[in-house]
Amino acid sequence: MIEKIDFQDSSLIKRLYVLQREAYLVEAKLINFYEIPPLKETLADFMECGETFIGFFEEDEIIGAVSYTANGQKLTICRLAVHPQFFRRGIAQKLLAAVEEEYPDFDVIYVSTGKENIPAKKLYLKHRFRLTGDIEVAPGFYISKFEKKRMAADLYDKEQPHLI
Repeated sequence: MIEKIDFQDSSLIKRLYVLQREAYLVEAKLINFYEIPPLKETLADFMECGETFIGFFEEDEIIGAVSYTANGQKLTICRLAVHPQFFRRGIAQKLLAAVEEEYPDFDVIYVSTGKENIPAKKLYLKHRFRLTGDIEVAPGFYISKFEKKRMAADLYDKEQPHLI
């Protein structure tokens, strides 16, 4: 089940905090960079991040989450984490789809990941994100930036006659 996460539920937030640390530790090992912001933040920092979270629950246990910020018609995906025991089950794809369903009228969605995080890059490309470039964020460490713009075909209103 997918639902928005209530940040007033301190027990759930603590479980989400642990889940994201476990997921980002796998990424850190994959990209050989351990200064990923979610690995450095405290629980207090996490609780004050100001992001909106959507969680993926199985039998009342959170096993994945995506967070984002919205600014007008622009959306930035800040975090995407799945518990390592549940990798390769389509959970990340479902969470991305849930964000898009929540904001069907977006102009653009932004996301980034470590340049060497091939599984994440494949996921974003599969979801029609376009690689916009790599930037160095720490000496010798690069992130890949992606964006997904609403396509003209997505803007077509099927209720209106189409003139050729």
